[in-house]
Amino acid sequence: MRLRVLGCSGGIGGNLRTTSFLADRDILIDAGTGVGHLDLEDLALIDHIFITHSHMDHICNLPLLLDSTVGMRDQPVTVYATKDTLDILKRHIFNWEVWPDFSEIYRGLETVMRYREIEVGEAIEIVGRKITALPAVHTVPAVGYHLDSGRGSLVFSGDTHVNDALWEVVNGMENLRYLIIETAFSNGERELADLSKHLCPSLLAEEMKKFMKDAEIYITHLKPDEAALIMAEVGECVSFRIPKMLINDQVFEF
Repeated sequence: MRLRVLGCSGGIGGNLRTTSFLADRDILIDAGTGVGHLDLEDLALIDHIFITHSHMDHICNLPLLLDSTVGMRDQPVTVYATKDTLDILKRHIFNWEVWPDFSEIYRGLETVMRYREIEVGEAIEIVGRKITALPAVHTVPAVGYHLDSGRGSLVFSGDTHVNDALWEVVNGMENLRYLIIETAFSNGERELADLSKHLCPSLLAEEMKKFMKDAEIYITHLKPDEAALIMAEVGECVSFRIPKMLINDQVFEF
């Protein structure tokens, strides 16, 4: 598999883009503002969209993607998420008030979009690639994802806080090469990190002590005004693992 980082910031401004990853050319993981940097032709190739949770920075370009490519497709886009997250999308986004419900709009015999409920631990296989929902701890129902090509794999934590259940699963993976994990706030914002169910460097350090695999670690979802500080603190708190900062257009092959 080839994973391209379209956006990995906790905010916007200048070159900052919110969370979205393109796997090969047909699978999208989250649909933040990073999606808008794809050409229209590339957007039309996306058949599968996996959503971690319902917060705006992870879904904001989903409605626009569907609308922009509706005349360029001959099959539905499948949107995968837990039942709770799909229910939020149906009630608050695709409700004919904020945006049309593309699961009710037909192009020929097929709708523009279809929903597919997934559960934590469930693996979806798409042409030999497996994408499995992982446990996450956040202020709304949320998951992370494990992307497995068969030869290697990558874990994306999604937005999460202290999460013992994640490490129970991850430590059993045989072919893990990369871990992308959020650290949204600096240590000075520890109280806010706890309240909003995100990580800060000191919390990340405790989580990394639970991580037993030999994989490269990348930090994502940094708040824009604290990015440099957060990475400096990560370097101090997690020096035993040497995490790196995730950047736009970075590519992982596994």
